Amino acid sequence: MTKPLYLYIHGFNSSPHSYKARQLLLWLNSQELDGQIVVPKLPYQPGVAISLLETLIDKQIKQQPDQPLVLLGSSLGGFYATWLTEKFAAVHDIRTVLINPSVRPFDLLEVWLGDNENIYTHEKYQLNRDHLAQLKALHCSTLSDASRYLLLTQTDDEVLDYRQAVEMYAASPQWVIKGGDHGFQQFERCWPRIFDFAGDRHLQQLAQCALDDGSLAKMMAVL
Repeated sequence: MTKPLYLYIHGFNSSPHSYKARQLLLWLNSQELDGQIVVPKLPYQPGVAISLLETLIDKQIKQQPDQPLVLLGSSLGGFYATWLTEKFAAVHDIRTVLINPSVRPFDLLEVWLGDNENIYTHEKYQLNRDHLAQLKALHCSTLSDASRYLLLTQTDDEVLDYRQAVEMYAASPQWVIKGGDHGFQQFERCWPRIFDFAGDRHLQQLAQCALDDGSLAKMMAVL
């Protein structure tokens, strides 16, 4: 079986330098498997971001039609990943992992209207109501196949109400973890389950062994 390609989609005001993305990249690099993951830098404008992601996925499907694609969407990235899954799943093998996903970001980001600065890149920008309208146009009220999604959420998320995601993806496999936060504490403990859901037996075994022998925890401690 062809190994999946993982597409990590970061959240609002984030970047490829986010903690979870760096965790994955560091570990996959240590296994000489960093070529299995792509972490694009997304612009703050939702319409431009989704167009970039659609182009990337379309190109990947054309170049590697037999390679499964696994979307890893964090926060706003989970919202984008849902739209992309619904758009492309009819023509390609796509599975999607949602990590503390935002369900209605067009409501949540009302308080962010105006001047902002990316916490990683320090890019300054203005979020306006047109951007919220762009997000609303991407909202999926129903899912064509709930089994394509795996929901990972923590109940003490200080940014999002985790219950919205539990309800939205009620028919999907879920791992609801008590405690935690929006950044998703101990994300690496979910890796074996993520890779198992992706059908990636090789990475699932590697991640489980790294958890069991403590090597993964030691590696994460340096970040």
